[in-house]
Amino acid sequence: MKVLRGTGYRRSSGMETTATLALMKAIRHIPHDSILIPEAYRDQFTLTDAGLLQELLRMTDLHTADLFGGGSDCDVVFPVSRLLVDVERFQDDAREPMAARGMGVLYSRTHDLKPLRRELSLEERLELLDNYYHPHHALLGQRVNEALAAQGWALVIDCHSFPSRRLPYEIGGEGPRPEICIGTDPFHTPSQLRQAAMEGFLEAGFSTALDTPFSGAITPLQHYGKTQRVMALMIEVRRDLYMDEETGEPGEQFDDVRDKVQIMIGRLCAVCPGLRDSAR
Repeated sequence: MKVLRGTGYRRSSGMETTATLALMKAIRHIPHDSILIPEAYRDQFTLTDAGLLQELLRMTDLHTADLFGGGSDCDVVFPVSRLLVDVERFQDDAREPMAARGMGVLYSRTHDLKPLRRELSLEERLELLDNYYHPHHALLGQRVNEALAAQGWALVIDCHSFPSRRLPYEIGGEGPRPEICIGTDPFHTPSQLRQAAMEGFLEAGFSTALDTPFSGAITPLQHYGKTQRVMALMIEVRRDLYMDEETGEPGEQFDDVRDKVQIMIGRLCAVCPGLRDSAR
């Protein structure tokens, strides 16, 4: 997979003006920002407190809610840790490739494939899905339907970060690790949207690649493969750009990276109205 090198922003074309952004909104889906594991579920995890904190540091997309500007009434931010429930997995382990690594919807293994959690009963599994997984996906579907009704199209930005070094659990993560990874879906990511994302991040000075080391972009199942007016794109920011990976603290470049990412989201929104009825 080829990684392209950025050269820095050229002067804006004006697409990200305040007036434009006020009328056009993306749905920022932020599934892995939280480190919260409610006390009621702490006994499911076999790690010590110190070990659990280290696992949270390795596996959490820290600060992504702030980085991507999540917080508006159209965004969907998962409130608990992915170690408890990962809403980006299929709930059926038979359909989920990561289940073979002990990282299906309910993780049983750590980032280095060691035991994380005791075996759950069927009742415990169903409780977690009912309390967290199903409400999250229902809200995502609701936000998409609201956007379709309000503006005739919906753009889901799947907001993530990833470590600068490959972790043992990753499947197919041997390729390049650019500063920005753009994840796409064959049906829900129009070529013009993909091109706008690549060009924009390159202009901002980031090395950028498509679908490496991670790929895909989330879409509500009710629209998946059916509704072209629902568009999706994943943006993964390499963590060493904006934080200290050993401590989890924001780095000196955090504000700069945040500003560039949020400008890009505005520019992507500006592309979408012209794509809603176009052929893919």
